[in-house]
Amino acid sequence: MNTVLLTAERCLMSDYNGSLFLGFTACAPRSLFKPFLYFRLICPPVPVENGSAKIAPYGTRKIEATLLENGFKENEVKIVPPEKIRKSITEDTRVVGITTNDPLGLGPASTTFSGDKGLVKEESFNVWKFRELLDSLKDTNVKIVVGGPGAWQLEDRNIRKKLGIDVVVIGEGEAVVSDLFKKIVAGEEVPEVVYGEPVEPERIPTIRGASVGGIVEIARGCGRGCRFCMPTMRKFRQIPLEKILEEIKVNCKNGKKFINFHAEDVLRYGARGFEVNKEAVLKLFTAGLNFADSLGLSHFSLASAASSPDTIRGISELLEIPNSEHPWIAGQTGIETGSTRLIENYMPGKAKPFSPQEWCEVVETAFGVCSDNSWVPCATLVIGFPGETEYDVRKTVELVENLREYKSLIVPLFFVPSGPLRSQKGFSAEEMKSYHWELMLECWNHDIHWLRPLAEEYLRKSPVLSRKLLMRFVEWVITKANRRVHEFIKEQIEVEKWR
Repeated sequence: MNTVLLTAERCLMSDYNGSLFLGFTACAPRSLFKPFLYFRLICPPVPVENGSAKIAPYGTRKIEATLLENGFKENEVKIVPPEKIRKSITEDTRVVGITTNDPLGLGPASTTFSGDKGLVKEESFNVWKFRELLDSLKDTNVKIVVGGPGAWQLEDRNIRKKLGIDVVVIGEGEAVVSDLFKKIVAGEEVPEVVYGEPVEPERIPTIRGASVGGIVEIARGCGRGCRFCMPTMRKFRQIPLEKILEEIKVNCKNGKKFINFHAEDVLRYGARGFEVNKEAVLKLFTAGLNFADSLGLSHFSLASAASSPDTIRGISELLEIPNSEHPWIAGQTGIETGSTRLIENYMPGKAKPFSPQEWCEVVETAFGVCSDNSWVPCATLVIGFPGETEYDVRKTVELVENLREYKSLIVPLFFVPSGPLRSQKGFSAEEMKSYHWELMLECWNHDIHWLRPLAEEYLRKSPVLSRKLLMRFVEWVITKANRRVHEFIKEQIEVEKWR
């Protein structure tokens, strides 16, 4: 019947050949790769069976499960890839629900590297494909509902009207989407903006099909209270182990044997407050290995890693890391700054159970623990905090210098107003001072130092053509782009010094 069709913009509807961290390339300017090659070799489409996507973004799977548990029948809800959405609409279709992470390119990564405020004044792949998806749905009689982590970017009515969006759901959707979709199907009037609310673990449904990257959520929210970050302001809730195992089974049954645990800090599973519960974390990984071939993780906190090196060591031992399949474990984490003043002002909870004044020591200790146990931190910094001074930035430069010996990636991102700091002004490339450029250069040098070995190890199981394309790109970055970037940044440093 296809009463409800669910999809996502094209960059989310890919498994990136099992190399999920390549998903960050979607935030890059669209000229970085030829689209023909990018969407075939790096970001290939998801497989389709009987018109339905065999794997889908985890958030889309949650909405599907919510609808099926609240009155919709299986023949009424269908997840389809964006390139097939128009042909999937029938006379019975009433709603198209779209998942998006960064629809307007206003997230930190896109804002830094692409778009009007970024280093390259060109739209990113994800912005391009989101707009293309909506254009394909124009002149249809269905209601377009958009949700996901980037939905906050669509709160403005003029933007929604221009794009052809009828309703946007901001926040967690499980408690609101079933009633919303029922009203739309019944032809009732609905609000143009619907705000979700924190959902208790027992009300979060179990996914029905495989998720992109084999993602399985183990906790939601954070509670560290970083004032620039929306997830850290949300209530911390842990998913019961039995529900986690059910989702692992669903993924494995549908061919996803490598499972990625997702939380803002996987190391806090089972914790009381900010003290790592080693037994609970190792129990989680041990239980997961009863079904999955191997396990990974999305995010971890440097404070948690520094406070419990035995937990890091225990996970590596359980997964037998390094091994021929997985030479290391990678996870996203946040350094944000080397300034203890900014830590204390904007994110004192980030350092817990340590103090803000110990932050730099915490970061270095955590990187050392990761290095000793074959973990690779993919870390972010924030440039342009409100009230940031040259001293703050230079302390961050010093910290990055001290991290050079540890295999890792460090990515500087522009400050984007969100959470309690939403009323503040965002940062842009035009506001870069000489010391900001010096930080950019230090991060660039760090990443160039580790780029080749990381790429060779990460891509060795990728399809041959994809691996060749990406390694050729890596060699170009190291041998040619590196020189150009150095020349450009040094020129910017000199220009800014004379202003």
